[in-house]
Amino acid sequence: MSQSRTHRLESEIQRVLAALIAREVKDPRVGNVTITGVSVASDMGSARVFFTPFASLQPAAQVRTGLTHAAGFLRGELGRRLGLRHAPRLEFVFDDSVEGAARLSSLIDRAVARDHAGGAAAQGGPEDGTAPPEPPEGTGADTDPERR
Repeated sequence: MSQSRTHRLESEIQRVLAALIAREVKDPRVGNVTITGVSVASDMGSARVFFTPFASLQPAAQVRTGLTHAAGFLRGELGRRLGLRHAPRLEFVFDDSVEGAARLSSLIDRAVARDHAGGAAAQGGPEDGTAPPEPPEGTGADTDPERR
C-alpha cells in the first residue's frame, strides 16, 4: 500500500474513532478521551491507537481497559463507516508524550526563571537581568567635571 494512502487511512481512522468514542461508547471507565494518533501495520491487520485521557478522574490503565473492552464494537463501526472489508484489530496505547512535553516545558521555565533571578542579583541591575545602558562617549552626556 502506498505511503500516502496509509496516512490518509490513519487520519480517517483517527477521526472516526474520536467521534465514536465521544458519542457511542457508554463505558464509565472511558470518559473524555483524545485520540492523538493512529499507526496502521503494513498488512492492515492491526492498528495502534494512541490516546490521552482528557480531564479524566480514571487512571490511564482503566481508560485503556474500557477502550479494549469496546474494541470489538469500535472495529465493527469503523469498518462500516469507512467501507473496509477487513477493519484492523485495534490496540489502544496510552500516549504519554503530552505529559512528557508538559514536564519538559516546566523544567525549562524554571531554569529560565532561575537564570533571570540569578543574573539580576549578581549585576544589581533591573529584574530582567540586563545592565543599565551607559551613555556613549563624547556626546556631552558626561557629568563628571574632571573629565571636561
